[in-house]
Amino acid sequence: MTSSSPGSSSERTLPTATYRLQIQPEFPFAAAERAVPHLAALGISHLHLSPVLEAVPGSTHGYDVTDHRSVRAELGGEAGLRALAATARAHGLGLVVDLVPNHMAASPRHNPALREVLREGPDSPYARWFDIDWAAGGGRMLLPVLPGRLSEVRDRMRVADGVLTLDGQEFPLRAGTERLPLDELLDAQWYRLAWWRLARTELNYRRFFTISDLIGVRVEDPEVFEATHGKILELVRDGVVEGLRIDHPDGLADPEGYLERLAEATGGRCWTVVEKILTGTETLPASWPVDGTTGYDALRYVDGLFTDPVGADELADVYREFAGRAGDRGGYWEATARRAAYKVVTHELAAETAALTRIAERICAADPGLRDHAPWALRTAVRELLVRVPVYRPYRTGGEHVLTPEAARGAKAAFAVPEEAAAVDVVRDLALGLRGDGPQHRAFRARFAQTASALRAKSVEDTAFYRYTPLLSANEVGGEPGRPAVTPEEFHAFCARLARDWPGTGTVLTTHDTKRSADLRAGIAVLSQCPRRWAELLEEVAGVPAPDPHLAWTAWQTAFGFGTPDAARLGPAVLKSVREAGLHTSWTEPDADYERAVAEFVAAGPGRIPLRSASEAAFALEPHIRSQVLGAALVQLTMPGVPELYQNTEREYRALVDPDNRAPFAIGPDDDKTAVVRAALRLRRAYPEFFGPLSGYAPLAATGPAAPHCLAFTRADRVLTAVTRLSLRLAEEGGWQDTALRLPEGRWTDLLDGIREFTGGPDTPVKLAELFDTRPVALLVRA
Repeated sequence: MTSSSPGSSSERTLPTATYRLQIQPEFPFAAAERAVPHLAALGISHLHLSPVLEAVPGSTHGYDVTDHRSVRAELGGEAGLRALAATARAHGLGLVVDLVPNHMAASPRHNPALREVLREGPDSPYARWFDIDWAAGGGRMLLPVLPGRLSEVRDRMRVADGVLTLDGQEFPLRAGTERLPLDELLDAQWYRLAWWRLARTELNYRRFFTISDLIGVRVEDPEVFEATHGKILELVRDGVVEGLRIDHPDGLADPEGYLERLAEATGGRCWTVVEKILTGTETLPASWPVDGTTGYDALRYVDGLFTDPVGADELADVYREFAGRAGDRGGYWEATARRAAYKVVTHELAAETAALTRIAERICAADPGLRDHAPWALRTAVRELLVRVPVYRPYRTGGEHVLTPEAARGAKAAFAVPEEAAAVDVVRDLALGLRGDGPQHRAFRARFAQTASALRAKSVEDTAFYRYTPLLSANEVGGEPGRPAVTPEEFHAFCARLARDWPGTGTVLTTHDTKRSADLRAGIAVLSQCPRRWAELLEEVAGVPAPDPHLAWTAWQTAFGFGTPDAARLGPAVLKSVREAGLHTSWTEPDADYERAVAEFVAAGPGRIPLRSASEAAFALEPHIRSQVLGAALVQLTMPGVPELYQNTEREYRALVDPDNRAPFAIGPDDDKTAVVRAALRLRRAYPEFFGPLSGYAPLAATGPAAPHCLAFTRADRVLTAVTRLSLRLAEEGGWQDTALRLPEGRWTDLLDGIREFTGGPDTPVKLAELFDTRPVALLVRA
């Protein structure tokens, strides 16, 4: 891979490091342009912008795209984006943009393509844009947008100029129906207006996860791809955009096919990464024409490296003792995740399960060899197989390793009559593409995979992660709360695989979607080194009554990581956690009394009491939190891959789940972390060959009694990273003592102070007590 000038048709620029900016009306392109000199001085090579195409007015995130033909006017329009690109280029920076191929805003008022479908019905040229099952809706598309039942809101409806309006919402009218009486007019439309609660079971269009406000887009259709990618591709051809982050590829009918078409359309000009969440030892499909993932896999490995495995197990025992059955029936991860999957597939995704069942029924009805499978049996088979998909979804190839015979046997156990369980084999074969290749067969396979990814996201990320909370730092996208720790050997193997297979992949620690920022997680992860000390802290604040012990544990641990009492920020995050958990209240069935008790508890306790300085025990943890923060930052910035910094994370940054973590960018004061970040980024920019595709990765092992507490590696045999692991355990074990690290031959300079030098070679090991004398991390460069 070769660096080149922006816009080159034959070569492309591999970023050395990216910096994510949340572009929004409060921070438009012009504001980003003013920040360019500061960010360039930091040492990055590319700005990464959140979605830039036209979106719902006022949107703070931009994922609710309304029109792919234009750059969002609220942000400064195309002129503003091109001006930002020019300023960035003048400072040596390129642009990466977030591309959203899977969904659009389901707002007829703002989405012109959807508006035409609602006006003209299935014959509209735009009808092919969306997955709408017209037959299931009796020839109409369900729009679950009414705040109450139709009978309760019809008197507020108004008709004028070919539009039906209700409380600021606008719906186009089918030609010739405007003068009909209201009830007849409503029945004459290509859509059915309905109470929002009907979306759970009656929806007949594909949506993003369980969000009915976002409608799925069929980019697998070549015409739809061209229509929705024209502007972005123009910006790529003009050199305005040099990289693409692909949002949620698992939502697409054929992720690989989409990525192949995108690579062909960009002519190989773009560095491209996908927001693919890998589970456990799952790897990115080697056939995908991308540079790698957006980096959640790296996040899990870095966080796990700074988590104590023995202490994490002890903490889980303390959690079960403290929370009892107030959490999720005893508090064991695998059982919690499975129960959450059943909850989501039978409730939140009931409409999606029904859609799969309808397709399976049609296939069976048309195939003499498959007739007489009861709809309920097909529905049960769909549900039981979905909850047994161990990753986000199967793909074109390798699906049999996801939907295994063992999964099929488990699914069959849900049937009381063995003969009825044969429906499982039918559904599994359809999901794997082993039984027919007609339009309905292809539709089932795609829809099963799409639903599997939605189920995994909603049941694990948005439910189980809030129900099982021994160590909240492990409850991050791609994480494994049941096994939060990663050994140095596992980390080195992961990095070696990245260096070999995906050297251009992205790495992250904090994103706009992380539930807690990296530095907040680092504070929480220290508790894995002192579970009993955490139990003592909880006893100190036991006088503040909580609605239930599970909430108390979660809220106090969040507050500990956050560091500073702030009810205004903690309150919404804690409320979101209890709604997502769905144990006592939820988004759709809120319990006002319980939520009031939650707010009062946060205001009286976690939002008021400075837990990290309220006791000597907590205050003593601050140096170890600092060690975790600096260690994680340096490892991410120097390991294989292209590191991304989320806005404001060049300094210590503690943020909670969105919207807290999406506040506009602001330049802040430097701190200890900034020095580490700036040194690593400037080194990457000055010597990209030290970190590029051919630089390699070599672990270094310390020797001595405290060797497991040092993680070290080299890049290109020219840069050496060394960090302290689990510093609290290290201190309790007597410190570094005679532990040493043998550096490769040569003279090495500490880049973090520019003064200290060390000599490498087998006969001159460096004492780690000396190497880490001034800070718990070291970044060395060989002369």
